[in-house]
Amino acid sequence: MSAFRRFGLAAATAAILVPLTSCDTGEPVQRAAPQPAPPAQTLELTPAAEQKDLPVSAEIGITVANASVRTVAMADAKGRLIPGRLRPGGASWVPDRPLDYKGRYSVTVTATDGRRAITKSTSFSTMAEPQRQVGTGMYLFDDYTYGVAMPVVVEFSEQIPESARAQVESRLFVTTTPAQPGVWHWMSGRQVTYRAPEYWKPGTVLSVRAALKGVPMGGGRFGDDDRKATAKIADEKLELVVKNSNKHIEVFRDGKKVKSMPVSLGKASTPSSSGTMVIMDKQESTIFDTTGEPGDQYRVAIQYAQRLTWGGEFIHSAPWSVGDQGNRNVSHGCLNVSHGNAVWLFQNTHVGDPVTVKGTGVKLEPGNGFTAWDMSWKEFIKGSALPVPEDLREPNKSAVSPSPSPSASASPVAPSPSGTVN
Repeated sequence: MSAFRRFGLAAATAAILVPLTSCDTGEPVQRAAPQPAPPAQTLELTPAAEQKDLPVSAEIGITVANASVRTVAMADAKGRLIPGRLRPGGASWVPDRPLDYKGRYSVTVTATDGRRAITKSTSFSTMAEPQRQVGTGMYLFDDYTYGVAMPVVVEFSEQIPESARAQVESRLFVTTTPAQPGVWHWMSGRQVTYRAPEYWKPGTVLSVRAALKGVPMGGGRFGDDDRKATAKIADEKLELVVKNSNKHIEVFRDGKKVKSMPVSLGKASTPSSSGTMVIMDKQESTIFDTTGEPGDQYRVAIQYAQRLTWGGEFIHSAPWSVGDQGNRNVSHGCLNVSHGNAVWLFQNTHVGDPVTVKGTGVKLEPGNGFTAWDMSWKEFIKGSALPVPEDLREPNKSAVSPSPSPSASASPVAPSPSGTVN
């Protein structure tokens, strides 16, 4: 797509008054010196007129000089207008929804310097629905309230090659109110995660659009759908810190310790992971079933379970290990607490609250859960497929630009309930 350049209109040259002598009277008169012509305006659009078989994720590229874009009007074959908005910086105009397969569209763009206007038009048609589509999912639900460490996680049913990741990432839009900066990080070819340099501010409204329907994803494959969600971050910052040294969980609310409770972590043969995790899912009751898996085989009913990793580490009620809690580690990797403490945690925490485990000697594996916060900001931004703006490389100097991400419903992928116990 074309770069969109805006040039400030040259300042109008002030009239220069030059004294002249009148032929009739000899008295001097004043006349304005000729002013230079205003700079020429240019406006170019892509796709070029009559292009065919474009993806339904097509955007309108705009290159303009000596003017700024005033209006963009896109209409389908029946004359119905398609809403959309300019990208930050104006490199292109993005429709608010994916276009229709085998559709025909016309576009008219007008730019102006405040006195003169220039208009250009183009038209194009889109491709038929592709047979090879990559499934997409987003871990964010409309109207839910999450903890301050909730990342935005988008997953894919197939590997996205490195050559296609920049284009895919460019179609992932996030806005926050109040504005906070953020960057996407590819945890793997099947998962990309978004976070800010610091935890979200309590009360933040988070709006996301994974505008991936029809986006080329390499190997003749295309994204299956657009997914949107608007959610809220909790009004309080709740953090859990688990120390193996004293085998206690400390709970902090807005930086103040409000509770400490004994815990039993993973035994030597099945240690708990050390690192900063995020509560991924909460289930008041569930079944932990490891039959058919390596190691111990069991199927047990569990209450007040909160998932921390895909590998099966949870915080949960474990009345059978109350005598060990605070004294020794006996679990298969989970954080065992008493029934009463499990209920209290379940009632006070959110999906998205951070849980930091210290001192187990086993490092949390990247991607084993929502692990975006288990790395420094400097490390995190290295995982972006797009250039990171200079002001986001230094967290204290960053600012968020608006993006074309209207709020709407989400279609998240739900985590499975399987895990370990005791």
